[in-house]
Amino acid sequence: MVPSVRKHSGKSGKQSVEDQLVRAFDFEKEDKDLSGSEEDVAEGKTPAIDKHGKKRPSAGIVEDMGGEVQNMLEKFGADINKALLAKRKRLEMYTKASFKTSNQKIEHVWKTQQEQRQKLNQEYSQQFMTLFQQWDIDLQKAEEQEEKLANMFRQQQKVFQQSRIVQNQRLKTIRQLYEQFIKVNVVHFVTIQS
Repeated sequence: MVPSVRKHSGKSGKQSVEDQLVRAFDFEKEDKDLSGSEEDVAEGKTPAIDKHGKKRPSAGIVEDMGGEVQNMLEKFGADINKALLAKRKRLEMYTKASFKTSNQKIEHVWKTQQEQRQKLNQEYSQQFMTLFQQWDIDLQKAEEQEEKLANMFRQQQKVFQQSRIVQNQRLKTIRQLYEQFIKVNVVHFVTIQS
């Protein structure tokens, strides 16, 4: 069946598929007066009449258009599914690439920080080692100085002891000489007087 051509307020021309679809499914603007029984209309046997008294397209044409619309929707659905699948793949690839670059950056930062920590530890370890070596050397020097001072003290003690011994001997000698002098003088004085 060929759709009937309608004129709208003085304009002539064929109706577009969209106009036909809009009019075919425009239930709100339909009149409640139907020609034929309700069962016939419900089954699509009797064509419905719109407000202007013209027949609407028959059910066969609506079904053909519905099939075309269904095909169009299926094509759009397939295209949308393809587009969504492609976007999902791109998103997965981007996410994987992003994770990979993030992991590489984190590993790079970790390695550089680890190298810096090792370098810092080596520098401080070297400084501590040199300080401990100097401290050890200073302790050895202090022990050597202490030993030298102890030896010098012992030597001084010996020198003082020897000098006391020498002084005591000299004192004895002086006493002996004095006693001899006194004896000689007394003997001499006694002989002079006698």
